[in-house]
Amino acid sequence: MSKELNSATQEKAAGLLNSGNVDAFVDTLFAPDAVDHDPAPDQGPGREGFRSFFHSLATAFPDVHLEPVAMVADDDHIAFAYTLTGTHRGDFQGIAPSGKSIEVRGLQIGRFANGQIVERWGSSDQLGILQQIGAAPGGSPSLVDKVKGAFGG
Repeated sequence: MSKELNSATQEKAAGLLNSGNVDAFVDTLFAPDAVDHDPAPDQGPGREGFRSFFHSLATAFPDVHLEPVAMVADDDHIAFAYTLTGTHRGDFQGIAPSGKSIEVRGLQIGRFANGQIVERWGSSDQLGILQQIGAAPGGSPSLVDKVKGAFGG
């Protein structure tokens, strides 16, 4: 496959996630037997493991938004940096909703075959998420919360 097709798939998938269509996002981006070399806590294997994780994320942060910041591609791989934002309105890893906004960064490398990810390596700032929702010490309020606070929100 070409880097153009893989890049288009990656961008389409981000749009699907941002519109709340988790199943279409997962089915578009991940091959059925995709391997995640850096799975989230309690994430199962393959496409269904990604589906479970992203449904949990979208339940915890119903306004989840993935914004690619920089992307580099060759014929088989896409590496990208992104910003993940959302508001903690549902259970997240056993943590009750706080109503707080998050803004964290992450990196991902995906190896593509037939237009879908078959291997993934990456990391999001999990500690930053926990700090911003008040579940871990340290950190500071997200930029969104600072702006809301400045305007009495």
